[in-house]
Amino acid sequence: MKLSVAIATFNEERNIKSCLESIYGWADEIIIIDGSSTDNTVEIAKKFKKAKVYIFGNPSIFHVNKQKAIDKCGGDWILQLDADEVVTPELKNEILKAVNQQSISYFYLPRKNILLGRWMKKGGLYPDYVIRLFKKGKGRFPCKDVHEQIEIEGTAGHLKNELIHNSYPTFSEYIRKANIYTSLTAQRFKEEKLKIDIFTTLLYIIIVPVRTFLSLYFRHLGILDGFPGFVWAFFSASHYPIAYIKYWEKIRKSNRITKQGESR
Repeated sequence: MKLSVAIATFNEERNIKSCLESIYGWADEIIIIDGSSTDNTVEIAKKFKKAKVYIFGNPSIFHVNKQKAIDKCGGDWILQLDADEVVTPELKNEILKAVNQQSISYFYLPRKNILLGRWMKKGGLYPDYVIRLFKKGKGRFPCKDVHEQIEIEGTAGHLKNELIHNSYPTFSEYIRKANIYTSLTAQRFKEEKLKIDIFTTLLYIIIVPVRTFLSLYFRHLGILDGFPGFVWAFFSASHYPIAYIKYWEKIRKSNRITKQGESR
């Protein structure tokens, strides 16, 4: 069975080398869709001779480029990776065996999420099963939402060895990504024409964040992951209040522009 690896990148010069080294030499094909990176991502990727690098724009919903990478894959099986993920030797061996199982259409892979240098074992972050290995034609991203999962069909299997996910090596990187995600949620609120009133304000400013924090920090035992566990619970809880305030700003600005136009 021929195995293709699909990767979408944007300004991943700190991660892409480790990712490619972990799959180089045993994957039959590597497809990289780069979203016009402004750093050295493309230059680093092109040093890996098997990697086919294509440059496109950088859409707000990054899954658009992930799907472009999947579409260009010619293998019987596709391993979809993010640039900040690394395949261990143990997982590599398991993948090579898995692609010869004709009765399975796709596999869930467990992930080790690394936050601020710590493997997050609690807080709902482990084992964090994700669908990453599937037969060509069986999986597709809807490309409608930043948090969506791949749409898949067929019979599922589970692998045992973990994919290493160096998601947030620094707090600055965490904040950068959080800013992107909250802006996308604010845009979704706008598209859904969410009504701003006392009920939605209480829901997204108080109820949802408190419920989220208590769930991640206590119910899912994020407290056992030390300070990074608190950071994860606190800023996950902050997602919807920040998104709601950004949405309120959008509406306020839109209303102000409309009033100015009417007064002319």
